Amino acid sequence: MHGKSRRRALSEFGTQLLEKQKIKFTYGLTERQLQKYFNEAKQKKGITGDLLLGALEKRLDNAIYRSGLAASRVVARQLVNHGHFLVNNKKVNIPSYSVKTGNIIAIKPKSRSKAMFFDLVNKLKKYEAPTWLAVNKKDLDITVKAEPQNNDLPKNFNMNVVISYYSK
Repeated sequence: MHGKSRRRALSEFGTQLLEKQKIKFTYGLTERQLQKYFNEAKQKKGITGDLLLGALEKRLDNAIYRSGLAASRVVARQLVNHGHFLVNNKKVNIPSYSVKTGNIIAIKPKSRSKAMFFDLVNKLKKYEAPTWLAVNKKDLDITVKAEPQNNDLPKNFNMNVVISYYSK
């Protein structure tokens, strides 16, 4: 009388779409950005899913979030947009900036007094950053030690489904 009592199972396309959307919302990407990252990962040699996640992990906003300098990726993105971070002593305000091995990410000296960075030293004492990032908890800077390895990548995405979505 009032519609079906059970929901229909998701189609293959539906599951692919949901998984892709999960990645988009997690990393704060547009459709075009995710498509670009996928195309770049597809061109390289290696496992496309791991290369795609590696490229997403190397975004500046994500590196700041992973290091513990921001509470979430959204906050990290806003902090980068507002110009609170230096990469190799140069101001970078592009959240999608791709960090490379050897880069040093630091909070701008003027920005250290902001409320956002207040008590950050105490918060970082409890936080353990991924192995590809070296966080100096006293000076509040990050050194990118290496490329994100397979064990550093998040496991909550089914990359095979996303790859088959984009391979159509």
